[in-house]
Amino acid sequence: MSEPAIVVRDLRKTYRTPFRRKKVEALSGVTFTVERGQIFGFVGPNGAGKTTTIRTLMGLIRPTAGSAAILGHAIPSRDARRRVGFLPEAPYFYDYLTVGELLDLAGRLFGMSAAARTKRANELIEKVGLDRARSQSLKKFSKGMLQRAGLAQALMNDPEVVVLDEPMSGLDPIGRKEVRDLILELRDQGKTVFFSTHILSDVEAITDEVAIIARGQLQAQGSPAELVQKTLRGVEVTVRLAADVATAELETGAERVRRVGTELAVVLPADTDVDAWIARAHTAGAKIISVSPRHETLEDLFLREVANADTTVEARP
Repeated sequence: MSEPAIVVRDLRKTYRTPFRRKKVEALSGVTFTVERGQIFGFVGPNGAGKTTTIRTLMGLIRPTAGSAAILGHAIPSRDARRRVGFLPEAPYFYDYLTVGELLDLAGRLFGMSAAARTKRANELIEKVGLDRARSQSLKKFSKGMLQRAGLAQALMNDPEVVVLDEPMSGLDPIGRKEVRDLILELRDQGKTVFFSTHILSDVEAITDEVAIIARGQLQAQGSPAELVQKTLRGVEVTVRLAADVATAELETGAERVRRVGTELAVVLPADTDVDAWIARAHTAGAKIISVSPRHETLEDLFLREVANADTTVEARP
C-alpha cells in the first residue's frame, strides 16, 4: 500500500513577538492525513494557522515540535519538493518577466530541458487563460492574472501533489469556476490537491475531504457529507403580501425575517407548525411563493466550530 500524499503529526509552532518577546502559539498539535488522489480543503478564519501549516509543509519554516511528510519523505526534503507544486498566498514575481519567461524560470529550477519547458509552458498558459497576455510584463497584470500565472508555475513540473494557498484569491466568479474545474481535472489525472480557502461554497462543491482549523487547532475533519448534519434546521417560507397587510403576526417567532417590497421571507424554527403558519398567512391575504426546508451547511458547521474554539480559549485559566 502506497504512502499517503501528506501526513502531519502533532505539528506545533511557537513564535515570539518582536518587541515584548511574548510567545504566540500558531499551531497547537495539528494532526491530519491526506490520501493520494484527494482534493483536500483546509479551512479557517484569518490567523487560524492555515498558512503556517502550509509553509511548514513546504519546508519554508521549521516546526517547534511534531513532524510532517509528503509522499513518504520527511519535511524538509529535496525529493519531496521535486514532486510538489506550490502556489503561496499573494505570490510575488519579477515585474519585468512575461508569463512565458516566468514559467521558463520555474522549469529551469526543476531541471527541465529547453524543449520540455517550451512545450509545458505553452500548454499551461493556454490552460489558465493567459494566452492573450503572453507579450505583457507581469507588472501590467491584474491581481487575478497574477494568480493565474502563479497557478501555471505551480504546475510547471507536472507535480504529484499540488499545494495551493488561497488559489481563488483575486478571481471573479468566472475565474473561480475555472480554477475549480482545473482542480477537478488534476484529481482526474490522479494528482493530490491540498488547498486553503475562505470560500466555503468552493470547498463544499469540489473537496473529497475538508479540515477546519481555528486557534491553531484542528476542530473537525471529514468529507463534507460526513461533517454536515442532514437534520432539519428550519423552514424558509416566502410570501407575497398585499400592500396593506400587517406582518407582525407572521414575523412572531421567526429566526430571520427579510422583506423586499411586497415579498416577505421568514425562516421558521424546525419545530414550527408550518401548516398553521401558512394558514395564518392565507387568512392575512398573503400568497405563498415557496416553502424550502433548511438543512445544515458547511458554513453553519464552520461558524459553530470557530465559535467553539474561541469559547475554549476564553475558558482557559
